[in-house]
Order: sequence, then C-alpha cells, then structure tokens
Amino acid sequence: MLAITLFRILPSVAVADDRTNILFIFADDWGWGDLSCHGHPYVKTPNIDRLAKEGTDYHRFTVASGVCSPSRAAVMTGHFPARYNIDGHFAWVPSNAKRNMPDWLATDCVTLPRLLQQAGYATAHFGKWHLSNDMIPDSPSPGEYGYDTYGAFNCSGEQMPVHEDAANAIQFIEASQQANKPFFINLWIHEPHTPFHVVPKYRWRFRNSGLDEADEIYASVLSHADDRIGEVLDALDRLNLTDNTLVVFSSDNGPARGKLNAPLSLSYDTATGAGFGIAASKGITAGRKGYKASLFEGGINVPFIVRWPGKVGAGKVDDRLLISAVDLLPTFCEVGKVHLPASYKPDGLSQLAGLLGDSRDGRSNPLFWKMTGRGKPQQANSFHWVDYVIVDQQWKLLADDDSTHVELYNIVEDVYEKNDLHDAHPQVVAALSRKLADWKATLPNGPDSRYFSSLREK
Repeated sequence: MLAITLFRILPSVAVADDRTNILFIFADDWGWGDLSCHGHPYVKTPNIDRLAKEGTDYHRFTVASGVCSPSRAAVMTGHFPARYNIDGHFAWVPSNAKRNMPDWLATDCVTLPRLLQQAGYATAHFGKWHLSNDMIPDSPSPGEYGYDTYGAFNCSGEQMPVHEDAANAIQFIEASQQANKPFFINLWIHEPHTPFHVVPKYRWRFRNSGLDEADEIYASVLSHADDRIGEVLDALDRLNLTDNTLVVFSSDNGPARGKLNAPLSLSYDTATGAGFGIAASKGITAGRKGYKASLFEGGINVPFIVRWPGKVGAGKVDDRLLISAVDLLPTFCEVGKVHLPASYKPDGLSQLAGLLGDSRDGRSNPLFWKMTGRGKPQQANSFHWVDYVIVDQQWKLLADDDSTHVELYNIVEDVYEKNDLHDAHPQVVAALSRKLADWKATLPNGPDSRYFSSLREK
C-alpha cells in the first residue's frame, strides 16, 4: 500500500467524542442510471444497493457542474464554483489560462474539511483530487485545505494508485476509533472515469454475460468500485461504527459517452496510468437529457444515497427534496455540530432537517450554474450549448451566454426536460432572467493571480 501522505498519529483523548462520523463517497462520471437499484440492465452494485436499502435514495440531487473540478470545488467550499472562476476541469497551465481559470482552488477560502478539523474531527481525503492537477507541480497539496491525512491522484506530488482508496480509508477509520475521535473522510473514487483500469477477476465476473467487450469493461470497473465501497461498509460494521456514521454516495457529474462505434483502444493518464479509453464509457442517465459536460439533467442530476441509521429513513425514495452539492458543507457541519464562521456566507443551506424527514419540498434560495457552452442549440441532440442555468423552485431556465436562446422546464413534473415552456410562461422567463443577471453581476471578471502557477511566467 502507498504510504499515506501527511499521515498523523492521532492523539488519544480522555473522553470519547461521540459526534457523528461522516463518510462522503464521491464517484467520478457515475451516471444516475448506473446502479442496479436504479434499474441498470447489467451493472451490479450490491453494496451501493445496500446503502439504498438501509437509507434513503434522493432523486432531486444536483451537482454544481457538468464536469469534475467545479463540482468538487462546490463540495469543498459551499459556494458556486463560478465565484472562483472555476468553470471547467483543471488542466495544464496554458489551458487554464486560455479558459480564464486559476491553476488551483484558493487555499485561503473556507473549506469543509478545515471547519471539521478545527472542531476536532479527524479529517482525510482518499482518491481523486482534481482541485489542481498533477501537471502543475507547484500546486498546493490536499493537506493545505484541512486534511490530517491524504492519499490522492490528480494532484501535485506522489500519485496514490487508484485502487488503494478503500484500504487507506479503513486504516484511517481504525486509527480514528483508537484515538476516540470522530472522523470525516472524502472517499473520491476514480470509477468510472477513463482510463478504465480493469482487474482480471472483475472481467471474469462478466465472462458469460453476453455483453460486448466495451460493456463488459464498464460493468467490471463499476463492480470493482462497488466491492471497495463494500469493504469500507464492512469495516464500519466490524468496528461497531455503522450506527454513528453518516454515509453518502454520489457522483461529481453525469456519465461520459464515447462516439457511436468508436474503436476500443488504450489511453494513458499522467495521474493514473494506462487503461481502456472513452469507447468503454457506457454510462446511462435513465432517460435524463444529456451526459457529462452538459447542464441538462443528464449531466448534473446524479445519484445521492444517504444512510444514517435511526436518523434517515430506511428503504425510502425521496423525489421531493431539492438538494445541491453546495448544501453539503453547511449540512455536514450541522451534522457535526460545527458552527460556521460569522464572516462566511455559503451559497448552500443546511438540508439536515430535510434528511431527517421534514416535509418541506422547496428551498429559500435559487441555484445557479455557469459553464462555457459549445455548439448551437439548433443542432440536433445538442446538449452542450448552455452557458448559464438557474433553478428556482420547480422552474429551470437554461440560457446561452447572452440569453438570445433560453429554454424553460418544470423540473419537478418533467425531469426528462421534454417540454420547453418558455413561450407558455414569459413572465417566469423574465423573472428568472432578472435573477440570473443579478447573480452574474456578482461574479469576478477573472481569477485571482495568487492561485497561478509559476509556470505562467515561462
């Protein structure tokens, strides 16, 4: 096993801190339909299904972007990522500069792990980082954001092998229990992002499935990920920590899709190594429009399953609670009895009452998205033209950069976004457009140069 970077032996305390442990499992490109409990025809996810059986499956959760880095920034900060000019994934410096982005997430902003750490939680990150990039060697390590311990990839420094995430998490859970400290773990797994790092025994599971090779690869990597999640759940059982641990499973965005009939080939990633490429990306959205890199529901409406025995209902489906990635920081802090700093104003709000069964279905503040769209809305099956989105109660307005083209959906009644209602409800369009314009006016024109790599000088 890779030696965990910045590992600290946690001090023992005289009295155990019995606050709730928090385990946040964040997959990478895992589509809403890519679970057997969501009806996938061949992917098997018995351990995630177990979470759904023992917890609640929330159907109205959305992440803050159609791609990974902005979604992760929202979880970390409780802010819309556009406030940091993070509109796309972190790449090499010339690409970040061309897209008017910084080279990493600000190190001096309020972050979820730092708040929990300062309040006495043992904090750890295992798995994908991508709030910088391994191609930017002077970018801050995850440890600078409030983690006692981390093992990561898509970051500066040594890259943790992708399949060592669960083993490291279990080691940290055991150390935290021994030190009588509550823990917070970000378990940000690689699957099912490319490259697909297939382990032979998981290919063997599907040897008689009748699937073509690409689908077999996709099923095998998800099965491997589900097994590792199961290992962590089993460790919680073994250590008698299940009842006092909030477990959340979600994904950073919707599934990637290769071009139809694309040849299956190997690809190489500087952070994770070689594996099968985009042709094996067979994720599904269960009918939601669009895929990864889209602000339609296929790109942002992702699985969100919560297990908290005795607190969150077991075996339930909630298609009412509108919850967002920006809500996780205030929600997890309330779960951990951690007060937010007076100077900090999150874009999200605590959804603890909703998780505990409060019957309210709305939220008091709208949600916003910003991405750099590409393509034209008039093109057939074009899902990537959208630059801005606002969701307010049941309404979702999508707009291009100058709002010359907008679409309006009742996202409660029409999760598949089949019926564009902008002509039928011009007053709703006007009201949402004003709110969107007001929000855009609060955003910075460019990134803070303090978060530029020295490579920009070359």
